[in-house]
Amino acid sequence: MRKIIHLDLDSFFVSVERILDPSLRGKPVIVGANPAYGRGVVAACSYEAREYGLHSAMPINRAYRLCPHGVYLHGHHDEYARFSKAVERLLKKYAPQMEQASIDEFYMDFTGTERIYGSLFLFAKKLQSEIEEKLSLPCSIGIGGNKTIAKICSEYAKPEGITCVYPGMEKDFLAPLPVETVPGVGKVMQRALKDKGFRTIGDIANAPEEYFGAAFGKHGLALWRKANGEGKEYLNPPHKRKSISKEKTYGKDVSNRKEIEETLFKLTGKVCQTLRNKNRVASTIGVKLRYSDFVTLTREKTIKPTDDDKTVFETALELFRKADTRRVSVRLIGVRLTNFDDFAEQEELFETEETIRKKMFRAINKIRDKFGYSAINLGGFPKRN
Repeated sequence: MRKIIHLDLDSFFVSVERILDPSLRGKPVIVGANPAYGRGVVAACSYEAREYGLHSAMPINRAYRLCPHGVYLHGHHDEYARFSKAVERLLKKYAPQMEQASIDEFYMDFTGTERIYGSLFLFAKKLQSEIEEKLSLPCSIGIGGNKTIAKICSEYAKPEGITCVYPGMEKDFLAPLPVETVPGVGKVMQRALKDKGFRTIGDIANAPEEYFGAAFGKHGLALWRKANGEGKEYLNPPHKRKSISKEKTYGKDVSNRKEIEETLFKLTGKVCQTLRNKNRVASTIGVKLRYSDFVTLTREKTIKPTDDDKTVFETALELFRKADTRRVSVRLIGVRLTNFDDFAEQEELFETEETIRKKMFRAINKIRDKFGYSAINLGGFPKRN
């Protein structure tokens, strides 16, 4: 029997914002688009905001109508990435195998570790306490024999709870829960199920498997199996990223090209930061440009492999200036790195400007990883000719 843990950081973006600004505790906090612009969605909201009917992916203008007195924040996405990385490092100390499902979700396989950790439920409480003590982040934990059960358990336990389903108890645990509890059941499937009289997971489990195959195809068969307590028992192996990208969608379309180029400068620094953390270099630099009328352009250029901010930005800036031939406001700007090689540091007999810069950037990475990306700002933004 597998022993899978799913750890979900509760209202993660809001939790990080409250670490940065403790005055937000106890208030309805909404992270996402600016309601003044009337477009965009809620990325995350506190439990206080959810009492007013708010939820993730809700249009921001509707959220504002429901909760006009809430605290609306654009968010500190670099800080979210930094805290997520800190959680990952902590979990790796214990988990023999781990799969990060998203910035705030982690699967861990503890099969066969009973002699090391004893009761997995008690160990989960220790893990939860350590994350709270060291990182001030609340989390919920689910334990089950497969990924589906573990994920449903962590959702069931929110906020800051732990739920464990023992082998053979899966169907009894799932039976009374609403159908939308099953991962992958969206609003369309939920309506289709309820139209046919399926309101609980037990209703699905008690129906013939053949019926679900005929009514809903392969998705129906997968849903029926999940309702009967089945799911993936093994974690996905870690994979190497094929690209690193950062984009900025403006709340209000921008016509000032200097402002856009300054955004490109910041985005370049962030992708290079990630690149160095992966101990890699990239040889293809791309930019993405979307105008207010949704016309989208992409341009790429291949150069000598590098992880240097200056080289990457100069290439990205050249691509942007050549592509930007329209006198139309810009909605989105982005930069993308592909074609990676592993970075192999070699001992140099004499220090050159290039080796000094490499050491400088790696020192900057360490400081930013510990204190946040904005702890060090690099100058050298070129003037437009």
